[in-house]
Order: sequence, then C-alpha cells, then structure tokens
Amino acid sequence: MFIDRDGTLNEERDFLRHPEDLRLVDGAARAIKTLNKLGVVTCVISNQSGIARGFFSEADLAKIHSALEQKLQAADARLDRIYYCPHHPTEGIPRYRIDCECRKPKPGMLRMAEREFNIDLSRSFVIGDKLDDISAGIAVNATTILVLTGYGRKSHEMAVGGQVTPDMVVPSLTEAVAFIVEQAGR
Repeated sequence: MFIDRDGTLNEERDFLRHPEDLRLVDGAARAIKTLNKLGVVTCVISNQSGIARGFFSEADLAKIHSALEQKLQAADARLDRIYYCPHHPTEGIPRYRIDCECRKPKPGMLRMAEREFNIDLSRSFVIGDKLDDISAGIAVNATTILVLTGYGRKSHEMAVGGQVTPDMVVPSLTEAVAFIVEQAGR
C-alpha cells in the first residue's frame, strides 16, 4: 500500500512547514490501523520539493514526519516507511535541483520499497490526490485510487478524458481502504 501524504493522509497545506500545522484527514488513522491489522505493508510516498525550494530543511521535514507518526501511534496505527523526494528538476537549491527518478510521477520511491520489502508492485495499491500519484502507480502496474480530498477534485476533472486515468475514484482514504479490504476478502 502506497499513500501520498499531503492531501491524502493529512490535510493539504501548500508546503506544510511546521509539525503543529499537521492535521490528519478524517478517518485516515483508522484506515491505516485497518491496513496494519491486515498485515499490509503501508508506506507513504511524498514529493517534498519545499526542501529544494528552501522553504524548509530535511531536519524540519523529519520533525513533521515524527509528528505524523505520533498522531498515527495515538490511534494505534503505524507506517512501515515514509519515502520522500526532496528534489525539483528546475527550481531551488543547486544540490536538490535535479531531474531524479524518485520524484513522482516517476516510480523511484515505489521501486525503493519494492527492493526493501520484496513486494510485487503489480499487486500493490497507490492512493493519492494528484495525477502524479496515479502516474507513478500506473508506471509499475499497481492499482491506482484517486481520492477527492486535497487536490483530488481538481485532479479528477483533469483526468476525465485525459491521458492519466485512475482505476478508481473515491471520496477519501477511508473508502479506498474499505475497497482494499473488500478485495482482500475475495
């Protein structure tokens, strides 16, 4: 299970910079807990170009991720790993200004998890609120789910008749996980 962070797991804020501004999407912790109970490897995959742009540092991001893990832990939920891409192909601090393989829509973060957890990406799910999330999932033949939280409604409008089409569109992470649970029961 691969879940985008901003707009999918936590409420969208343009360039979340401070741990105290982190708010989980309603039902997100419960959804992660459900995946944990099923024994599903659950990872976050997140573009964090705010680092490249100099809005915050990797140390600042670590504090945000610590706050995220604490909020989930308070609900008896956990993530197996948080992957992030600090790069931007054309903007920002020179050492982060690269056209990398980890920035979605490229599947680099998914490939890292594939190696680390020895998983079959074609049997995985990618959930996100942007078409870049969906494109990364499509690149590895995962089942893709677009949520309508965060930028999801705008992304859905762009997807209709476009070249990037999610396998499913649902209101939030809660419904995405309910679908996955249903599939696991079959």
